[in-house]
Amino acid sequence: MDDSLTNDEYEALAQIRMARKGERPSACVARNAKALIGLKYVTRGKDGAFMLTEKGQQTLFVKRCIDGLRTMAASAVATAAPAKLEGDVAAFLSRKGLIAPHTAGEGFELTARGRESLADIESRDSKP
Repeated sequence: MDDSLTNDEYEALAQIRMARKGERPSACVARNAKALIGLKYVTRGKDGAFMLTEKGQQTLFVKRCIDGLRTMAASAVATAAPAKLEGDVAAFLSRKGLIAPHTAGEGFELTARGRESLADIESRDSKP
């Protein structure tokens, strides 16, 4: 079975992560729930609420890290203000040496290792 997720399924995972207790699931979550439960990314509690499994949390975190690297690369090309990252993503990428504090103020910038990692990720995504 192929575990590659669509953008819609990633969006459903993100919405489940941000959902408040007792909140009704969105149409995106409802549409993708069966597939995500089958792939063991999501479980359904006794109260009917959807919850991320450990596999779902890890997958979503990796996606957020990759998106963070892409955002940082795009802001470096556009010479705009330094990209902002979520705290846990920034801490992880910094610890792995993929980003470093921006020399001229706040924010972060990609390191050489970060650019290499992003290039490797992009080359894998472009393969059929």
